This record gives sequence, C-alpha cells and structure tokens, in this order.
Amino acid sequence: MIWLIEIALVLLLIGGGWTMLTRGKQSDKRDALTMRRVDAYIETIRRERRSAELAAMSDTELRDLLHSGARNLKIAAQRKSWIVMGTAIATVLGASVVGSQEGWLGFGAVAAIGAIVTYGANEYLARRMRAPLERRGVDIDRLMVE
Repeated sequence: MIWLIEIALVLLLIGGGWTMLTRGKQSDKRDALTMRRVDAYIETIRRERRSAELAAMSDTELRDLLHSGARNLKIAAQRKSWIVMGTAIATVLGASVVGSQEGWLGFGAVAAIGAIVTYGANEYLARRMRAPLERRGVDIDRLMVE
C-alpha cells in the first residue's frame, strides 16, 4: 500500500518538474501574446471609458501598467502553483506516514485535512494575486494568457 503512494509521489514530482522545465520554451510566444492582449485591451479601455482613472492615462502609462500587471500576475500564478504543489506533496507524505502507523482511517483523515488546506491556500493565493489589478479596475481575464 505504501509503495503505491511512493510511486505516485515520484510520478507527481517528475511530472511537475517536467512541466516547470518545458514552460520556459514557450515564454517568448506567451510574451508576444500578452503584448497583443495589452494593446487590444488599451483599445477597449479607450472605446468603453468605464474607468475614469484608466481612461485618463496616456497610452504609454497604460501599456506599462497593464504589461507589468500581466507579468506580476504570471509570476504570482507560478508561485501559487509551486505552493499548491508543495502542500499537496506534504499532504501525501504526511498521510503516508500516518497511514503506516494508524492505518486507512488515519491516512484518510490526514488526506482530507490536507486537501482542505491545499484548496484554501489555492483560493487565498488566487484572490491575492488578482486584488492589485482589480483595485485599479482592470479586467484580469482580458490579460491572462492560458
């Protein structure tokens, strides 16, 4: 039973590492797409004029604000991914240790508590990374590049 958890943990680490290593190859494409989205969003801000603060900025100021906001959002999303992956790994390790001593009930209890903590950390970090741009009236979904 424990060896299955250890195999799953090793596969999770290999998959997460592979994802983080191959992510850098696509950064040029993502940056170009981000700049196109920033330019399109500037046109939308000029056309709709919903936020007086954003509409009053020059194109250079607005481009700098949106581009740095998109970059900060990307960095915060990466940081959130690492933290969530770390809490998931800690949950699996903790659950396997408790499971080897207490059995299935202990394993399930620690896994459930860890899942709740991981979910809560994910939601908190997602809201925290969006808050600075939302305070300025920026629609974050227009800047995000998946």
